[in-house]
Amino acid sequence: MVGVTFCDRFSFDADSVHYAVELRAPGLTARVNEVVAWIWDSDLAPFLEELAADFRGWDGVRSWQTNDRDLAVSAVFRSGGHVGLTWSLRPWPSDTGGWSASVTTWLASGEQMTSLAADIRHFLAGEQQ
Repeated sequence: MVGVTFCDRFSFDADSVHYAVELRAPGLTARVNEVVAWIWDSDLAPFLEELAADFRGWDGVRSWQTNDRDLAVSAVFRSGGHVGLTWSLRPWPSDTGGWSASVTTWLASGEQMTSLAADIRHFLAGEQQ
C-alpha cells in the first residue's frame, strides 16, 4: 500500500516545528527525520486547504515545498474528482550524492482532501486528535 506518515513532532522554540515524514510503497520505505516548518513560512496546511477548497478542480500542477526543500508536494486534478498528491523527500538537497524518493497518493477532491488538510493542521499545531 502507498502511504505517507507524519510523526515524531517536536519543537525547540516558538519559531519552528520539527517532524519526521515517512513514505511507503511496495518495495520502498523512506524517511526524513527532521523536516522543519517555520512559523514565518507558508506551511503545508494552507496549501492542502487551498486544494480542498478547489474541489471542482484546476489545470496544471500546484506545488509546495519546505524552505529547506527536503519535503515537496505536487498536486494534480484528474477527471472524476480525484487529486494526485506526489510526496517527495530529498534530505540534504544541496549535497551531491544525496537521495530522493517519491510516492503518489490519490484522494477524492472533497471530503478526503478536507480531512487530510485538517489532520496536517492539527499535527503541525501539536493538537491531539
